[in-house]
Amino acid sequence: MSSRILVDEIAPKTSGSKVLMPQGGIIQVQYTQFTSTNTFDLDANTDTVITDLTVDITPISTSSIIKIDAMVNGEWGNSNGATDSTWFFFRDTTKLSHASAGSRNVGIFMGTSTTYDAPDGNSTPEHAYYSYFDSPSSTSQITYKVGVKQRDGYVWYLNRTATDSDATNMERGISFISVTEIAG
Repeated sequence: MSSRILVDEIAPKTSGSKVLMPQGGIIQVQYTQFTSTNTFDLDANTDTVITDLTVDITPISTSSIIKIDAMVNGEWGNSNGATDSTWFFFRDTTKLSHASAGSRNVGIFMGTSTTYDAPDGNSTPEHAYYSYFDSPSSTSQITYKVGVKQRDGYVWYLNRTATDSDATNMERGISFISVTEIAG
């Protein structure tokens, strides 16, 4: 048995000069793609903004859902950085993450994905790829930012390996943050 969806049921409707999207329809996408490199010397146990990965969006409806996606490439200056870190987002200055839980380091993505063994610790990239659904209930401009917290305050090398010498085993990548406004 197959089901059919009539185009009229999912096509945007109009009301005066406004286009009404069906619930779940994509209204707009904004993104920042960072192709250079940078170094972030983190303070221990401190929520830190990765300043190269921010994006602005002005929702058209207070009932919209904002889906935030980030892919952050790079490498910790110390291999222990990967296991004692969390990644999250900020909506302006509000941290979007798991609720506070005592002294625990809370975020959206726990740790940093690693792709190396110990002898290769300064020349193999790591990454975090994560998403979050936000309900800001606003039609004012919002700035979303990638955030990270690392227990010991190691250095994060964005889009490069820690050593970064000019050799074929020293990779570089690209990172991004994107926001998608979804009709609520």
